[in-house]
Amino acid sequence: MPDGLTPDFSQNGILTVPIEVVVSVGKAQPLIRDFLNMRRDSLLVLDSKIDDPVEVRVAGRVIARGDLQEVPDQAGVLAVRLTEIVTYGDM
Repeated sequence: MPDGLTPDFSQNGILTVPIEVVVSVGKAQPLIRDFLNMRRDSLLVLDSKIDDPVEVRVAGRVIARGDLQEVPDQAGVLAVRLTEIVTYGDM
């Protein structure tokens, strides 16, 4: 830590540790009865619209929001264009 307070991540391996990023497109609250009756091709209706922003989460915490987009020149491959970075202030 050069200034004694801020760790210098550039000199250690932490920057190469993979993290899992989860993109949440919506929620559903079916009755247990309806959930247990679901089969292949059943629809689980979400509380969001197709063009609503999605939430980007790391360790269960929302870190950003964005829009789903198809990757150019890669038909069917999805990506998230970040439109908002969530800040929590000094934790």
